Amino acid sequence: MKFYPQERVALFIDGANLYSAARSLGFEIDYRRLLETFRKEAHLVRAFYYTALVEDQEYSPLRPLIDWLDYNGFTMVTKPAKEYTDAMGRRKVKGNMDIELAIDVMEMAPHLDHVVLFSGDGDFRRLVEAIQRKGLRVSIVSTTKTQPPMVADELRRQADVFIELQDLSSKIMREHSSREASRAGLQATLRTGQSHVASTNSSPAQAMDVFDEIDTADPRKHLR
Repeated sequence: MKFYPQERVALFIDGANLYSAARSLGFEIDYRRLLETFRKEAHLVRAFYYTALVEDQEYSPLRPLIDWLDYNGFTMVTKPAKEYTDAMGRRKVKGNMDIELAIDVMEMAPHLDHVVLFSGDGDFRRLVEAIQRKGLRVSIVSTTKTQPPMVADELRRQADVFIELQDLSSKIMREHSSREASRAGLQATLRTGQSHVASTNSSPAQAMDVFDEIDTADPRKHLR
């Protein structure tokens, strides 16, 4: 990674996109370690996390993760999404956060020196170009190690720096030694319908397994 200690940095995380990329590479994100990694590299101003929520559910399986992130240094941006079942009987969530993310990047630009975008979506190329014209550097975090790659070629070429997610994995991956204990704890949480993982003393590992219950949209659709 290429950062300067005094530059003002903000992270903009497309939640579904990052999750799909990490899952394709065979690891899971530890969001506490992710924040610590970037705080060591530069002056981290803000970390935004974007995800859609199925609002008509009595209890959303994503809520524990969202609550944990909200209590532990992330600025959460959510909006209602629609849940449906596809022809194969799989649960799908339809929700796009591109506009919300783009607006926040443009509004934050005057207060930053460097934007780190966690997404491979080629639709963000024009956004990257626009903030570069304002004098900011832009790093894209995604992966080319999957088939097909999860990052659009035009987005990667537009970025000042491309950070390969697989190379970053050793610094931000979740420890699997506690996976089974974490899953058991989360199942208990979901049964009671309480977001115990929201506590600042809770582990992000407990919240991560909730993504297994939702098949998010494939970010590689933009490469077809």
